[in-house]
Amino acid sequence: MRSLAPCPDSPNCVSTLAPAQDSRHAIDPYRYSKARSDAKVVLKAIIGGLPRTKLVEEEDGYLHYEFTSLLLSFVDDVEFLFDEASKRIHF
Repeated sequence: MRSLAPCPDSPNCVSTLAPAQDSRHAIDPYRYSKARSDAKVVLKAIIGGLPRTKLVEEEDGYLHYEFTSLLLSFVDDVEFLFDEASKRIHF
């Protein structure tokens, strides 16, 4: 099963899977109530409408995007992991 990489020690990372005691990186996951495939279509439509985004990898319950900043062209990687059992999207 696919998982998300843990945040490095740097402050510019958040993760829904960060341990609770790591408040600097911890953030709540998104919840969905539809089927996973429907939630994935909605998320892809939202991200597809944003500028400077590129879908890098897609699997059944996983999406990996690159977001490029306008001014300095920094690239941020964002991964989404759909947990069908809990109806949550981890990132």
